[in-house]
Amino acid sequence: MANNIKGQKRILDKLNIESLNPMQEEALVAVEHTDNTIILSPTGTGKTLAFLLPIISGMDPDCTDIQALILVPSRELAIQIEQVVREMGSGYKVNAVYGGRSISKDKVELKHTPAILIGTPGRVADHFSRERFSKENIKTLILDEFDKSLEIGFEYEMRGIINALPNIRKRILTSATQEIDIPDFVQLENPTIVNYLKEGVSNLAIKTIISPSKDKLNTLVSVLNHIGNQPGIIFCNLKDTIKDVSDFLDKNNISHGCFYGGMEQKDRERSLIKFRNGTHQIIIATDLAARGIDIPEIKFIIHYQLPIKMEEFTHRNGRTARVDAKGTAYVLKWEKEYLPDFIKNAEIEVINDQSAQRPSQYWQTLFISGGRKDKISKGDIAGLFFKQGKIDKDQLGVIELKQDCTFVAVPASIANQLVANLNNSRLKKKKVRITII
Repeated sequence: MANNIKGQKRILDKLNIESLNPMQEEALVAVEHTDNTIILSPTGTGKTLAFLLPIISGMDPDCTDIQALILVPSRELAIQIEQVVREMGSGYKVNAVYGGRSISKDKVELKHTPAILIGTPGRVADHFSRERFSKENIKTLILDEFDKSLEIGFEYEMRGIINALPNIRKRILTSATQEIDIPDFVQLENPTIVNYLKEGVSNLAIKTIISPSKDKLNTLVSVLNHIGNQPGIIFCNLKDTIKDVSDFLDKNNISHGCFYGGMEQKDRERSLIKFRNGTHQIIIATDLAARGIDIPEIKFIIHYQLPIKMEEFTHRNGRTARVDAKGTAYVLKWEKEYLPDFIKNAEIEVINDQSAQRPSQYWQTLFISGGRKDKISKGDIAGLFFKQGKIDKDQLGVIELKQDCTFVAVPASIANQLVANLNNSRLKKKKVRITII
């Protein structure tokens, strides 16, 4: 037990986390000491770390097979969890598999079997059917945001996967939603329930802004100018609406990204990268972004289109005011529009045009055609920009190192000059292309 505590302290130090929150503490004990656990907690409260810590401490370092399988409803959540495991520096190999990327990439990575496999049910079921790895030592099964997986039609695949696992000893289910029926095929007997949903979002302010026009576009721009340079999400119900809003923000020179189900996977990933590194302060999204994606601290969200169900309202709001931070949810309401019953205590706010401070763009994102598989590290990237690029430390923004490429945030004012100076440079033994995305 002492070794576990030491190991967890080392991981928390690597993640720059001083201590676990009460939900994580309780979940950690529950997962360690019981076979079946359900973790119910709002989005952004750290459920991923709550189940990863006890899983990793209980793994066998001598086993060469997959030991833990994590099923998730979206590609973004798979990528996010994979990143967290890597940052923990546990020494265990991890891979994420999901639709939208080539099977051949999966096959190459899975030749060296990971200890932890993360994936969407469809892609995992595909690998199961082709028997690409042994299932004998998969003893821990995690269904993260399991209600979402069931909601978007993964029941058939999940049933097949769980039935194909002969030696499961530990099951962990997580959700940010209370009202959930757990299907029999999950085989969850007498679970320990860690429920922190009652805690709610205490630091969230909900404000209604009345729009004189039905399309709300001018009102939206006024709100964004009023808020100024802060990261936030504009939620729409339909991807067609996202296009309309995006076109209008372009006309008003407001930098932003988009995120919805119909986008190419590469474009979705890049949209989130540019949001995380500050290139875009604003992202326009459907409810796909309401949970299960890795994004930074959000100061506000805007309900440009009103959600249809209370659950959607809750999950959207859960993107801001996370853990101990404060945040604001703005409800944009056309003056003749009916406000759903579940939107309560939303005081009306009048936007003062005198306080307008248009959102501006400081960072730009550069693409580098080399990554982890080329033995390139973040230190190598930083060294290139400091030595050959001749930039200061405060001019180097977030570096995101991927398997076969890297994304780096730099000030927009010097981005073109850096590309001119650094394109076709050598990193380790590889000549890399550097471009603006």
